[in-house]
Amino acid sequence: MLDDVRAVRQHTTSEGKTMSASQTSSTDPAPGVTGPAVTAAASRPGTDGESADAAAVYVAADGTTAAAVVDGIGHAPATVALAPVLAEVAVRTGAVRGALAGLLNAGLLIADRGPDGHGPNAVAALAVSTPGRDTVAAWAGDCRIHGFDGIRLHRYSTDHTVGEQLRRNGVPWELVAEHDAWLRVTLAQATPASVYEVVIPADELVLLTSDGVHDQLDPDSLESLVREHHDAPQALADALVAAVRSDDDGYRDDATALVLAPPTRPQPPGSEPRGAAARQPADALRGRLRPTPAPAPATHRSVTGPAPRGRVR
Repeated sequence: MLDDVRAVRQHTTSEGKTMSASQTSSTDPAPGVTGPAVTAAASRPGTDGESADAAAVYVAADGTTAAAVVDGIGHAPATVALAPVLAEVAVRTGAVRGALAGLLNAGLLIADRGPDGHGPNAVAALAVSTPGRDTVAAWAGDCRIHGFDGIRLHRYSTDHTVGEQLRRNGVPWELVAEHDAWLRVTLAQATPASVYEVVIPADELVLLTSDGVHDQLDPDSLESLVREHHDAPQALADALVAAVRSDDDGYRDDATALVLAPPTRPQPPGSEPRGAAARQPADALRGRLRPTPAPAPATHRSVTGPAPRGRVR
């Protein structure tokens, strides 16, 4: 199965400098976490035409690493061609201006839908890591952001879909699944009022996925793969996209996974392995995805949906 996986980028950054205070005003230095991030990505085309997924990584002169996953909506030639451009714009802007600016700048490329009103569109997730500081991420649509702290897999994003809004407004779960494909916010519609930034602890591994990954893998399977491969970023990215299977009709969506791993903290001789996970049996850790917050009251009509778990800006 791994022979069908197309690794799109793997990069280990060079030693970096700390980002200026003006670029990281809402994050504090993380004690003991220094050095560059390590990134890896893999992408597997689906069964419905040329892949419209894209992944990109950019490392700024100061060592800041920006990583993005873009999932183009549909498989039109213009969408397929533009997806890598959107990802590249997001990371190059995000590395110097922050995650929100990177996401919004990419969105400007497709904000005008053209004379026929049907120009390319996409969803995306972007994470920005500066040595010694927490990671800041932003998203639009249903690309997802997870973090793994060595014990649990935390979900830091909330899908911008009609189904998720209905679910959080108390609509019965069996009635909302058919609305999960209806997007409420796309990259073309992203504004500071419609997307979130979230702050992720610097020592967590960050995982960005297109819906071709997380819609096909149940939370337990996703977490199991992360726990098994978290110390090998490329192996993790490859395993996630390889684990996706076709549905009963033979359909499989484009699947892309991008891993942003923190640098390894030096361990004194004779010390225990890093993280509480090293001190607990695997069976005790299985199936501990961060729970979804309680649904909002039925009268809630938020434009952007409820805030995700984690420290949101």
